[in-house]
Amino acid sequence: MRTPMRAAETSLHKRLGTGCCSRQPSHSDMQRWSGRVALVTGASVGIGAGLVKALVKHGMKVVGCARNVDKIQKLADDLKDEPGMVKAIRRDVSKEEDVMAMFQMIRADPDLGGVDVCINNAGLAHNEPLLTGSTPLWREMVDVNILGLCMCSREAFKSMQERKVDDGHIILLNSLSGHRVMPLRAMHFYSATKFAVTGLCEGLRQELREMKSGIRVTSISPRLVQTDFFSRMYKDEEKSKSGFRHLVQPLQTEDIVSTIVFALQSPEHMEIIDLLVKPTSEAS
Repeated sequence: MRTPMRAAETSLHKRLGTGCCSRQPSHSDMQRWSGRVALVTGASVGIGAGLVKALVKHGMKVVGCARNVDKIQKLADDLKDEPGMVKAIRRDVSKEEDVMAMFQMIRADPDLGGVDVCINNAGLAHNEPLLTGSTPLWREMVDVNILGLCMCSREAFKSMQERKVDDGHIILLNSLSGHRVMPLRAMHFYSATKFAVTGLCEGLRQELREMKSGIRVTSISPRLVQTDFFSRMYKDEEKSKSGFRHLVQPLQTEDIVSTIVFALQSPEHMEIIDLLVKPTSEAS
């Protein structure tokens, strides 16, 4: 199995547990997730689509949700011969009625029944600086990056609790922008939403520990990943390329997918709380 350390310098920002550096999880460590249900938001492209492929190949039943469901259905068709399965759902995680309907559908589906792993991958950025930005577009970032993540995490926890699942996993796709503010005004409001995700990860962890729950929460904070993130933010192909020019080898989608699989494979006594992932070539 390809490790997430290729082309990435990983900082383990909090405690990783006993023996974290000496033990490399094997392929068999994913076997405990075979036949179980993972929800992946923002599953139509980029990291989300990569996660759908990886988890299905490990035998998981993957619910992929996004506003554009056609691409997820294409993934489902392409992966029909793999050990797991894909259920494509058109939902907007910024809308509570969509989130509630999605979890109700999962609960009612005899092939699913509930969520064991919730990967909050959906997120977006707009080029809307703090001093000149659009309030509606700021609000959309808050609704997707913060409230959508909170609602999906809350409902996933309820699903686990109802079914007495005590080994579930909630994963938050964060960003290095949730740990430092870059000198790029287009990213400042987005960065604020990701700082919120950093706080939410620790808040979720504390609440789970207070309840003596075995459910774990992990935040993954990558530097720039070569996806369509910048082209969507700038809506300009030339500007979008500028974000990668200083990187000899930017992170790839599969690097982050492998990092998430690494976290899922960790033994139950070990909680990977906050992973910072950067290209090895980046100095600062």
